[in-house]
Amino acid sequence: MTNLLMIPGPIEISENVQRAYSIAPPSHLAPHVIEAFGSALERMREVWLAGPESQPFVLAGSGTLAMEMAAVNIVDPGEHVLVINTGYFSDRMAEMLRRRGAVITEVSADLCDTPGEEEISAALSSGEFKAVFATHVDTSTGVRVDAEMIARLATKHGALSVFDGVCATAGESFEMEAWGADIYLTGSQKALGLPAGLALLVVSQGAMKAREELDSPPPMSIDFHQWLPIMRAYEERGKSYFATPATTMILALDIALAEILDADFGGERGARARIAHHAAVANAMRQAWATLGLELLPASSEIAANTLSAIRYPDGVGAELVAEIAARGVIVAGGLHPELKTEYFRVGHMGDVITREDALVKTVEAIEGALIAVGVEGIAPGTARAALEAALAEQKKA
Repeated sequence: MTNLLMIPGPIEISENVQRAYSIAPPSHLAPHVIEAFGSALERMREVWLAGPESQPFVLAGSGTLAMEMAAVNIVDPGEHVLVINTGYFSDRMAEMLRRRGAVITEVSADLCDTPGEEEISAALSSGEFKAVFATHVDTSTGVRVDAEMIARLATKHGALSVFDGVCATAGESFEMEAWGADIYLTGSQKALGLPAGLALLVVSQGAMKAREELDSPPPMSIDFHQWLPIMRAYEERGKSYFATPATTMILALDIALAEILDADFGGERGARARIAHHAAVANAMRQAWATLGLELLPASSEIAANTLSAIRYPDGVGAELVAEIAARGVIVAGGLHPELKTEYFRVGHMGDVITREDALVKTVEAIEGALIAVGVEGIAPGTARAALEAALAEQKKA
């Protein structure tokens, strides 16, 4: 039996994406690689809902590399930045900025909650900030911030806005151009529907101008200026070189982005339709969790991510539940946030799997069966599946 991978990344991928990267590595100068690279850069703007003047970057690396690239290309040592802290990965971004020499101000809320507009506005009013950094969805807790509100507040106060979209891009609503956001970054192994291996970000002209004005250049390997002519050359279908790209992953990226943009969801296509379907699946999964008596970690449903569920263990149950779920052919993740690690588990529902009802059914049935196996009482077998299927059917009618 093949296990179903339902962690918050890496995730299940489509057969077409798997075929695209499961070939002998081609040259980075091969015509079909150049075409795929150029096409992928163009499609990134569509998936990011970014403007035509924005600049996409694709590097071999992780989402963490994309975070670092964003931090060091727009902030000089000694400049002030605001970090909206909602958990584990906000802490990581703050540490990156400290190592860059930035002066950090953090605004946060209680664990598993988000700061409100008044708190963020007050923080921005307390000084002059070069940029605001926020984690769109914190993978450790499943908490989602109001990215539109943050982007608009940053613009109002003359600051750039940078969003870690690693667990959000292509799965959560994000209107880069309309909201005036400056950098939206991700890794390939989440809702984009690829294996791990690519760092991706789209950058506004305002953020590119900030790089031009830096006094302390960033490390060469992640410098916007080093990569800009390479990206432009590929988009113009020309040959260029700075460092060797992950060629098979570039081929897969173009396929994955095309799948996101071309998939038909009730007659609707494009990034917004794909994101709306993520929301519908997340709602259906929450209906299933509710029938099982499970509670989510986020403080309210309004800030719960659509790309994953962070679920509290029932009383008297711990990490043995994850093993019981795995015994039923579904791999989920344990807790990640250091303060809560033993209190919850995480289920990813993003990317290609949102189009596979059989995978969603298998997941809720495995969790239901595991709960019964560890002694949780009051669960009627089949109720979770029924709730899931009813919610999905209702969405299809809408």
